[in-house]
Amino acid sequence: MTLRSEQHQRLRAKIKQFEHKLQQVDPQSLTVAEGRLTRMVGLTLEAVGFQAPVGSRCEIHSHHGGTIEAEVVGFHDQTLFLMPTGDIRGLVPNARVRPIRNDSMVMVGEALLGRVVDGAGKPLDGKGPLNVHDKQPLHGQQFNPLVRSPVREHLDVGVQAINALLTVGRGQRLGLFAGSGVGKSVLLGMMTRFTEADVIVVGLIGERGREVKEFIEDILGEQGLSRSVVVASPADHSPLMRLHGAMLATSIAEYFRDQGKQVLLLMDSLTRYAQAQREIALAIGEPPATKGYPPSVFALLPQLVERAGNGPEGGGAITAVYTVLTEGDDQQDPVADAARAILDGHIVLSRQLAESGHYPAIDIEASISRVMPQVVSAEHLRRAQIFKQIYSTYRQNQDLINIGAYASGSDTFIDQAIAAYPQLQAMLRQSMHEARNWSQSSEALEQALMSPSSNLPDTVSSGF
Repeated sequence: MTLRSEQHQRLRAKIKQFEHKLQQVDPQSLTVAEGRLTRMVGLTLEAVGFQAPVGSRCEIHSHHGGTIEAEVVGFHDQTLFLMPTGDIRGLVPNARVRPIRNDSMVMVGEALLGRVVDGAGKPLDGKGPLNVHDKQPLHGQQFNPLVRSPVREHLDVGVQAINALLTVGRGQRLGLFAGSGVGKSVLLGMMTRFTEADVIVVGLIGERGREVKEFIEDILGEQGLSRSVVVASPADHSPLMRLHGAMLATSIAEYFRDQGKQVLLLMDSLTRYAQAQREIALAIGEPPATKGYPPSVFALLPQLVERAGNGPEGGGAITAVYTVLTEGDDQQDPVADAARAILDGHIVLSRQLAESGHYPAIDIEASISRVMPQVVSAEHLRRAQIFKQIYSTYRQNQDLINIGAYASGSDTFIDQAIAAYPQLQAMLRQSMHEARNWSQSSEALEQALMSPSSNLPDTVSSGF
């Protein structure tokens, strides 16, 4: 009886263990329907024989015995459209396709600081695995606009021209509009090193692979990397991974904002993000609209940008700077035009200034910060307006002045602009290794307007 009783007890214990483990199993995972690959055109894969929601991941068995991961990006009737996340070599007709997960969560945590990851969140820096345990939605969550705290404080970015004339507010979304080779990466690096922020998240989306390492080592530097997270998804990555890289960088920024920290999000570039979505949308049959961009591109841009900004009152904030590549220096490019409409201001870099050796090559006349009146004093705003008026007066008459066609004394405003221009131009220039804090920038603005004529501000400001 004793032996049989002990056997019953052991059996009951095993049954309880089995029931406990059974409760932990997801019922949907007990039966997984597999499909097959029926068509592949470019990077678009078509599969039938199973159902999976848009955004879920699938596993495709290749000819070599390995697997390739893909994401469901659309469907038609019973056919699912998949977009691979990596190399598709080795796929064959009727290859097995198996859904693996439906969630779109990413792993985040404090251990991301100082690390470089790809669009899937995998480390690229060879520093070992990431010790992160918190989860954050990849696509973010909609934010009630009435819960957000308004932009009321200025942010010191360490760049004198921006601090003084295009003041950035905490929680602002700003666009950096530039063509190729005019110094936008250098300006981003300056803002990364000099900005007063607890955490900096850098998204390098669709750029050349060579520039990734150069940005990290030469522009960001060891000091800047120590408080930064870099998400790199270069141009040779699939369009899906480029999309995910931008969304992952934003998710990481949201995580640190929710911790009550001040976050600076730098994304280079918003144009490459739009181009990645264009590739996907056109591949699955969406009709092009404006200059080859399908409508979904202009729907996704605000969804990404609106995730940045201030959190609830008393919490953290994401101040975001998105670079926008103006191909051929065309400021009316569809992506540039759409970005201007949804951002809180734009900084335009001029190729003409860059070619003349003027760095940072910020075109003050074409740039504006929409939140500046809310984050600076009335006197500071007045001085910035005076500066722009004097500077613009000189630039509008520069050709006449250079060829000697302007006669001194013909116009009082032009005479004053000619006298003040060297001082104004000097204030706009800054070395990439030199930081100018908020107080230095404000003082430089005041001094630029006081020389060479002490009555210059009062005279010029009569129109304001």
